[in-house]
Amino acid sequence: MAGSDAPVNGTPAPRTSRAAVQGTSAPDTVKILIAGGFGVGKTTMVGSVSEIVPLRTEERLTSASLGVDDLQGLAGKTATTVALDFGRITMGRDLVLYLFGTPGQQRFWFMWNDLAIGALGAVVLLDVRRPESSFAAIDFFERRGIPFVVGVNGFYGKHPYTPEEIRDSLALPEGTQVLLCDARERESSRDVLIALLDQLIAASAKASAS
Repeated sequence: MAGSDAPVNGTPAPRTSRAAVQGTSAPDTVKILIAGGFGVGKTTMVGSVSEIVPLRTEERLTSASLGVDDLQGLAGKTATTVALDFGRITMGRDLVLYLFGTPGQQRFWFMWNDLAIGALGAVVLLDVRRPESSFAAIDFFERRGIPFVVGVNGFYGKHPYTPEEIRDSLALPEGTQVLLCDARERESSRDVLIALLDQLIAASAKASAS
């Protein structure tokens, strides 16, 4: 049947599993957004942790982006995401995460509302050299009440500030998780996702108990 696999809002929908058709237990699926500013490592994180070849919508930066995209501190960047990144990772035996990387440039922010539909949580990636580039993503999830963690991507493997210093500088609520990571490393990216899942599970258990 065509309906179950059709894209929704231009994004891939989870396919109906054979296990579900046969009446056996199928893994639960959770939609997670990987967000942040331009050039903070969203495409890199999705690619490093995905168990499938990730879907990417990258295009080369051209002269048309001059004066539009802020390339300060991104001298080596030659391509940019124009729609989304998509990857998948299986966590244990009964949970599959679908990862949707958002475009970072302001001219593509209009897509975030569609990408956020059905998302249970998010990772906001931060580059401490340009923290202001991820302010919009933090504000987006705070306004919509979507739980998130902040992943501080250590470019060149460097983390000059502690999570506490970063949380204070961003004026984040005390309970917001700030995690040092390297988006290039699968285990590091996976640890950030696990921290987000633990947060979602704890919030769900608290809501059920109240």
